[in-house]
Amino acid sequence: MTTHPPATLAQALANAQTGGLARLDAQMLLLLALDRPPHDRAWLLTHDTDPLDGATARRFTTLVQRRQAGEPLAYLTGVKEFHGLSLQVDRRVLDPRPDTETLVQWAIDALDLQASAPAPAGAQPHRRVIDLGTGSGAIALAVKHARREAEVMAVDVSADALAVASANAERLGLAVHFLQSSWLQSASGRFDVIASNPPYVAAGDPHLTALTHEPFQALVSGPDGLDDIRRILQQAPDHLNPGGWLLLEHGWDQAVSVRKLLGRAGFEKVQSRRDLAGIERCSGGQWPPDAPAAAC
Repeated sequence: MTTHPPATLAQALANAQTGGLARLDAQMLLLLALDRPPHDRAWLLTHDTDPLDGATARRFTTLVQRRQAGEPLAYLTGVKEFHGLSLQVDRRVLDPRPDTETLVQWAIDALDLQASAPAPAGAQPHRRVIDLGTGSGAIALAVKHARREAEVMAVDVSADALAVASANAERLGLAVHFLQSSWLQSASGRFDVIASNPPYVAAGDPHLTALTHEPFQALVSGPDGLDDIRRILQQAPDHLNPGGWLLLEHGWDQAVSVRKLLGRAGFEKVQSRRDLAGIERCSGGQWPPDAPAAAC
């Protein structure tokens, strides 16, 4: 049987890109196959003529095939950069998207706004924020990293997700309190900011075929994708300080609907923020500052 000499690193990358893989993805997967750090792309450039041994070539081919089949790069590498943090992720949680950083920044801005205002009667002495449906912990950990003085709680109904999130918190040295709950059902006290990236894909949406590697329950929310947002809106007023903010990520075409739901629920200053592509990706509103503090 005729054997072919191992391809060089450069040839392996070129073959993967010819097969439709993005250059960055190919580089990350080759580093993984080589058991090198994921940020060591400069090393690849200086060793592009190095040969690939057979075992490494086979590992790289398998990784490329999985990526071409739609598996998120973060699941293959086990790592995702988000808002300056390196998170460990796997199939138990959604792959954090860069667009969700829009929600994180809004939560930070809302906390800063609350910190500059006089505390309403009955409010907690420390600014409190809660992340609903935390998954990998991305939102909660990013907010805590940016505002260390804030008290941050992260909620998820999935014990598997909480295991991933709490491991990320411990590794990053960020003190976040984790709670297993269906949205705010088991939460106590009131918060200055409630932030959530809930499931918002409509059942039967054709885009779901490209998301089969991610947890279904973290994606789909009823016929119009808004069932979980409605549940959060029902629960949020009893857990917000007067003047507190509810901030929600949603689908690319749901901003108008979510703003209407926020207005009907009694929120003020209802507005949306755009993601990196200029799409209205998050909507939120302020609970009236003169509203009586709810008993929790």
